[in-house]
Amino acid sequence: MKLVVLLSTLILLYIGKFLEGASEPEILNVGAIFTFSTINGKVSKIAMKAAEADINSDPSILGGRKLSITMHDSNFSGFLGIIGALQFMETDTIAIIGPQTAVMAHVLSHLANELQVPLLSFTALDPSLSPLQYPFFVQTAPSDLFQMIAISEMISYFGWANVIAIYSDDDSGRNGIIALGDKLAERRCKISYKVALPPDVTSQSDIINELRKVQMMESRIIVLHTSTLSGLLVFDVAKSLGMMEKGYVWIATTWLSTVLDSQAPLPSKRANSIQGALTLRPHTPDSRRKRDFMSRWNQLSNASIGFNPYGLYAYDTVWIIAHAVKLFLDLGGNISFSIDEKLSGFEGGTLNLSALSIFDGGKQLLNNILATNMAGLAGPIVFNQDRSLLNPSYDIINAIKTGYQQIGYWSNHSGLSVVPPETLYQKKSNRSSSNQHLGGVVWPGGETNTPRGWVLPDNGRQLRIGVPNRVSYQDFVSKINGTDTVQGYCIEVFQEAIKLLPYAVPYKFVPFGDGHQNPNYNELVYYITSGVFDGAVGDIAIVTNRTKMVDFTQPYIESGLVVVAPAKKISSSPWTFLRPFTPWMWGVTAIFFLVVGVVVWILEHRINDEFRGPPKQQIVTILWFSFSTMFFAHRENTVSTLGRVVLIIWLFVVLIINSSYTASLTSFLTVQQLSSPVSGIDTLITSNERIGFQVGSFAENYMTEELNIPKSRLIALGSPEAYAIALENGTVAAVVDERPYIDLFLSDHCEFSIRGQEFTKSGWGFAFPRDSPLAVDMSTAILSLSENGKLQKIHDKWLSRKVCDSQDSDSGSEQLKLQSFWGLFLICGIACFLALLLYFCLMFRQFNRHFAEVSDPSTPGSSRSARLQTFLSFADGKVERHKSSSKRKRNDMSSNGSRKEENESVNRSNRIERDISQERHISDSRFSVSSETPAAY
Repeated sequence: MKLVVLLSTLILLYIGKFLEGASEPEILNVGAIFTFSTINGKVSKIAMKAAEADINSDPSILGGRKLSITMHDSNFSGFLGIIGALQFMETDTIAIIGPQTAVMAHVLSHLANELQVPLLSFTALDPSLSPLQYPFFVQTAPSDLFQMIAISEMISYFGWANVIAIYSDDDSGRNGIIALGDKLAERRCKISYKVALPPDVTSQSDIINELRKVQMMESRIIVLHTSTLSGLLVFDVAKSLGMMEKGYVWIATTWLSTVLDSQAPLPSKRANSIQGALTLRPHTPDSRRKRDFMSRWNQLSNASIGFNPYGLYAYDTVWIIAHAVKLFLDLGGNISFSIDEKLSGFEGGTLNLSALSIFDGGKQLLNNILATNMAGLAGPIVFNQDRSLLNPSYDIINAIKTGYQQIGYWSNHSGLSVVPPETLYQKKSNRSSSNQHLGGVVWPGGETNTPRGWVLPDNGRQLRIGVPNRVSYQDFVSKINGTDTVQGYCIEVFQEAIKLLPYAVPYKFVPFGDGHQNPNYNELVYYITSGVFDGAVGDIAIVTNRTKMVDFTQPYIESGLVVVAPAKKISSSPWTFLRPFTPWMWGVTAIFFLVVGVVVWILEHRINDEFRGPPKQQIVTILWFSFSTMFFAHRENTVSTLGRVVLIIWLFVVLIINSSYTASLTSFLTVQQLSSPVSGIDTLITSNERIGFQVGSFAENYMTEELNIPKSRLIALGSPEAYAIALENGTVAAVVDERPYIDLFLSDHCEFSIRGQEFTKSGWGFAFPRDSPLAVDMSTAILSLSENGKLQKIHDKWLSRKVCDSQDSDSGSEQLKLQSFWGLFLICGIACFLALLLYFCLMFRQFNRHFAEVSDPSTPGSSRSARLQTFLSFADGKVERHKSSSKRKRNDMSSNGSRKEENESVNRSNRIERDISQERHISDSRFSVSSETPAAY
């Protein structure tokens, strides 16, 4: 009994140990599905085997377990790929690497979802492989979505608008081009033509037919998104058709960079067929581990194939699985499989579907994969919420004769740059256009200047340019009777602009309209959208509804709607007599009246009694004389020669001023001063008056749709003569038309005037189909015509008119300005100055002579104040009085000299007599005293 119990215990322990070993296998199976004859298939196989060996050589990674990668060659067959995946599911596979194409990825993802086996791919990068639809599918390289963003930004950077897309007609090709179209649309660019090639195309005939169609297109920007074999075949055919020459631009997706990396150096024929093309390569930052691995590559591959970045992604993908499994085991997970109950109904069949099992730890392993945060050979490996690798980036490569050159980088962080992306990650993102840079490119044909990106279609057909066959205002555009020749202002502007284009444009003008009335311009524009015309030239206004249908060039003439109304006489203003002169003219004239009066007074008052008298009287005389010369009624006679010269010149000036004033005032009082009850578009809207418009003009739609004016109030008029008749007889209260037409109309009909301001602002331009590059180039040509003055010369040739006498109906005749008379005032001013200068020179001379005569030579020099007082007295005195007083003083001086001698002799005699008498008096006094003294005693 004890022996039975002991045996039972040993059996149970053995079974438990066996079950434990069964739940944790020593070999971890991983499958890989690729076409190993392709470049990426060869590189991936070598890299995965190297990763397997490196992982198994380190027992700390999987705890002594071994990682086993089973390779399955799908050999370009989706069916074989599915079979290989099913086989993996029968062998307890914990993860599958691959498939290589998006077509197989879409199918195998359903199988992975059902059996919960993670599916990791670094080559099936279709943007439509959504993690919501395929939760067990993980892309371990940047999605093609980022590649398409990079291409769209390159196209925008070089200034191109239209692109031709050539792609393989499979899931990867179609979805990639859809993503490209979306990203181009965000940058106001578009795919103008698509060429879908069979996925397994092998014949050049199919490609030749498609590329010949491409040659007939305008765009020369071609994006090639195909497999490697198809893409190389396209380049060979393009080379033979001359599509790798100057003017073309080829941008290939990452498949071309794998060829340049893995097959270098390329055969000369192959290198010539791709020379000038641009391509992208996944950017992998430099690191020591990367350099070490690349140094091992020749040994690993036996120098059978060159290295490319997808080898790094293959190596990193194996390590992602290894780290996820290690974390899975460290967390206590058990690798076990269970039968899928959904397949129980298929038991007994030859397909052996019951052998397919569900990986019980698949969800946990998937979560561990998505939580990966490690440094791989290709760079940091971290997934975001969209399951995309952080900071996707590409090298931008230019194929040249010697291989290729790198012209820059693209990253999702900073866009286009010439600096490696990893150096920009620490800086703030700056995607502004000024911060986008790329190096120089050698384009197809050896061209170094950026190609224009489009040409006129090489189909031997001339452009059909629609021209309105006008019956009025034929100065703008008209058809010569009996011919198809057109002429006019608009036609000559177009012809001169097209001469400035750097390429030939074959075209012919096609008149539009019956020749009996002006055509409808909206219909002319519509015919461009329907393909009847390739463009339209004429007096075509750029308005909103037309810009929705076509593209316009830069306006070559300004325009806008204005209101024209008849004129009526009104009474003159009480202050009309002041209007002939401007305020400056009035002021300067008044000043000269006073200046001339003062000058004549200075010249006359010393010799003319009419200019003398008390100060008050002299001031009145000056004012009276000044302003009386206005009417030639001055009563004072001028005596001096200088005064007469000044007065003659001034009277001539007054004569001219009087005549001009009279003529101008007569004009103001007799010429019509225009006015109208219509003051602008606002009064027309509020009134019930009828309004005229030109047949075919957009004014009708504008007034009915924008201004809500009833159509019943609108009257169509076909010519300027009809304008005049309708306005004169009151059929319409006003006419609404574009400014260029109205300017011509008013040059011949001055009895009408513009009322108010332009109430729309627009211009005339040439119309072309939407997104036509010709519109852009013609706009540049029109700007050149404007800058070199040619546009104005054409305008003067066709539209210059003689302005009628009363053209400025709002302001009447022009006022007389000072500029018209400054010559007369200058002559008069110079005459006054010279007369005063000569007068004062003569007066100073007379004064010096007079002062010398009246000064006493025996007395010391007079003071300055006395001299000044004498000068003022001299200047104010009459000339005759000074002459007589000088003579009298000279006589007095001679007589005084003789009298002085006589007086001196008399004085001497008197002094002698006085001395004698004094001596006598003294003697008598002494005698008298001596005689009286004795008597007293």
